[in-house]
Amino acid sequence: MRIRRILAAVIATAALAGLGLTGAATATAQPGAISAAQCMEGGGTVDTSNLTCKGGIYNGRYLID
Repeated sequence: MRIRRILAAVIATAALAGLGLTGAATATAQPGAISAAQCMEGGGTVDTSNLTCKGGIYNGRYLID
């Protein structure tokens, strides 16, 4: 009986750890960088202080040099 409880705890821990790893991998995925022209065509403005697109459909994306 005790072995079953331990085995169930090990399986549950492994399952939760697996979900945590897939969530972390998904969270770190970044969309591709765009050009300044693409930013403006998408309705955004170029923020030169941190080289990102502000507003529009590409909001928050980094700009290519």
